[in-house]
Parts: sequence; structure tokens; C-alpha cells
Amino acid sequence: MTSRTPSTGPRPPKIRLFSRSSWPQARHLADVLRTETVGGALLLVGAVIALIWANSPWSDSYTRLGHVVPWPGAPWHLDLDLATWAADGLLAIFFFVVGLELKREFVAGDLRDPRRAALPVVAALGGMLLPALIYVSVILSAGGAGLRGWAIPTATDIAFALAVLAVVSSHLPQGLRAFLLTLAVVDDLFAITIIAIFYTADFQLIPLLAALAPIGLFAVLVQRGRTWWWALIPLAIAAWTLMHASGVHATVAGVLLGFTVPVLARRPASSDQSASGDAQAGEGGLAAHLEHRWRPVSAGVAVPIFALFAAGVTLRGTDLGALLSDPIVIAIVAALVFGKSIGILGSTYLLARFTRAELDEDITWADLLGIALLAGIGFTVSLLIGDLAFGAGSTADDRVKAAVLLGSVISAGLAATVLVRRNAAYRMVAQREQLDADRDGVPDVYQHPDAR
Repeated sequence: MTSRTPSTGPRPPKIRLFSRSSWPQARHLADVLRTETVGGALLLVGAVIALIWANSPWSDSYTRLGHVVPWPGAPWHLDLDLATWAADGLLAIFFFVVGLELKREFVAGDLRDPRRAALPVVAALGGMLLPALIYVSVILSAGGAGLRGWAIPTATDIAFALAVLAVVSSHLPQGLRAFLLTLAVVDDLFAITIIAIFYTADFQLIPLLAALAPIGLFAVLVQRGRTWWWALIPLAIAAWTLMHASGVHATVAGVLLGFTVPVLARRPASSDQSASGDAQAGEGGLAAHLEHRWRPVSAGVAVPIFALFAAGVTLRGTDLGALLSDPIVIAIVAALVFGKSIGILGSTYLLARFTRAELDEDITWADLLGIALLAGIGFTVSLLIGDLAFGAGSTADDRVKAAVLLGSVISAGLAATVLVRRNAAYRMVAQREQLDADRDGVPDVYQHPDAR
């Protein structure tokens, strides 16, 4: 009697974490990072101006400016001050761009492929759950006051992070840059979901249902390729107004409008239908067109102005010892610095450990540690959630601002320290990724992935 060896068949190839994406994806990524890096520099300028102004002899004028109501007595609860318009109005543009980028990632980007999507989704979840747990643990150990701010340290500010990368002149490999951007996009999706579910006050169903009408009309127009600004902008304003009146944070309208925009370019019936989503989703898609128009407005205007109104925490006359020992401050700083880095690094390690996954040969775990620390920079959305959790201008809100700034600066410093040590290796990878020996406009590594 002969024994039989079970047939196992060919084993599936291992997943390579942080490998290069396709050339269209890389080109899109470069455009996005270029805009966001400039926006990050402007964001830092806005934050620095706010801090200096709020701690100058003219700090009262800073406070008064934020409380100016441009049109008092407006209907639909629109008699808002300038600081609220910056948070609710201008950030709707930011979240509209987030919606466009999310739609693109799901249709033609890394999130389209479940194997590639697993990494940023798992890392984003780890980078949100652990900071929230650290925050809750610190607050509960101090008596439980301030639990409503549990979501503050869960968000990553991609513009701020890219500004730090620009300052340290880090030539990150394309795979790591793509991971950082996709991680931030997924992070924003979870953040806006948290805002919609946990930070909705005075919910009103009828305005929410009414908001679906302008969103639906907006969707019909963009799906048919109509880019009439005189129709789309009024519909967007109507959707924002009704969403605001419903009690759901008005920035949710921006994400929903972004989701309605088609990503793939409209093609004649006679065109080659076998092209991949990446090939079809180049410059011709309406989402890419609108993102090209509105991302500079978001990065260069909306977010810096929000930073100008949101980052001005007054430290004059403040007992720094009492501030740094405040449970809310300790919880946010610990969550941003340790929770984000350990959550992202740990969840990625577990994904590699329990699946057939390995790091790309150009990437080390030290590189991922630098990216994980960089993700601890939580500014725009963190400050927004702080306003929603404790009320703009409250004592707790001032502590949140100080903590977010402190935690972000510490995370940025640690990330820069880790990444600068690997800059020589990054430059060598960047040279290979830019080499175009045949001068056809496409770097050789994207035509021949095995080229080294």
C-alpha cells in the first residue's frame, strides 16, 4: 500500500507591503502631494500667526475677530461668527476634496484592490483605536471628566505632515508616500463618520431629508458630465445649509457631494473597453477635474484660514505646570505621540505576521516607524472635534488646542529624527524611481517593475 502525498497546488504569491503603485497613480500622487505640501506650509503660517496674535498685547482683537457675526439675524441658524464659518463653512470645501479623493481611491486607486486596501485600512483602524483607548484610559484614571473628547487624537493632518517632510527634505519612496496619503484619506473617512454619529446636536430629520434633494440634483448633473458652476455651486450651498439646519455637522455635506462625482472618464462606445481603471481615471475624469480646481482652494485658503481662527490659544498668565498636568492635555499628547505610532506600526506588523505579506525590499520597519510618528500630527480635524466636543472658546477647548499643538510638534520632531537618518537611502531609491533611460516620459521602474 503506497501513501499519497496531498496535492497542495501552487501557493499564492506573497503580498508586498509598500510596493510601488502604477504610473498613473504615482503621477496623481505627485500632483496631490505638491499641492498639499504648499498648503501645509500655509497652514503652519496661519497657526503661527494665530499663536503670536493670541499671546500679544493685541490678543483681545484676535478674540473679537473670531466673534464677529457678519450677518446677524440670518435664517436657518446662519447667524454664525467668523470662527464658526471657518470651521463649518470653509472646512466643507476641505471635506469635499476628501470626498473626491475617497471616491477616486475606491474606484481607481489602492482601495479598489482588497489586497492593497487591507494595509491602509488596518493601519488607519489601529491608528484610531489605540489613541482613543489611551485617551479614555487616562481620562478615566483622572476621574472621567472630559470623556466626550475621545475622538480628538484619532485624526491625522496630511498637509501638516507633508510640510514636515518638505522641511526635512525627505525623499520617501513612492510606496511609502502612497501609503501615507491613502492612510490619511481613510483616516478622514472614519473621522467624518465619527463626527456625523457622535457629535450631532439637536438632530432634525426634516432638514436632513430635504438636504438629499440638492445632493441628488448635484449627482444627476455631475453624472451627466455637466459642470455648470451657476447650478452646482448653488446646489452645494443649499445642501450645506440644510445639513447645518439638521444638526449634523455641515461638513458632512461636502463629503457626500464629493462621493457623487464620477471618477472614470466618459468614453465613446467604440473605445477599447479593456483598459484598466487606472488608465481610464487619468486627467479625463470629472473627479480629477474638480479636484484639480478645488484642492488648491482647500489647501491654500480654507485650511489656513481655519488654522488662523482655531489655533490661537492664549498662554499668557497661564500656569504651565497646571496646563501640562491637566488630564485632557496628558491624554491627547500621549494618544497622538504613542497611540498613533504604536497603533499604526503594531497593526501593520500583525498584518504582515499573520498573512503572506512582507515589506518591499526598499522599505524597513524603521521607515514605517517614521511614517507612524508622522501620523501623530493631528491638527485640522482634531481641532474641529475639540470644538464640537467641548464648545469653541471654552476652557477645555483651549486645553485641547494646546495639547494638539504640543502633541503634533513632538510627533513631528520624532518623525523627522527617524526619517532624516534614512535620507541617503531614500535618495538612492528616488533616483531609481525617476530614471527614464528611454526618455519616453515614463520612469523605467514603472515599465519594468523588476528594474533596480
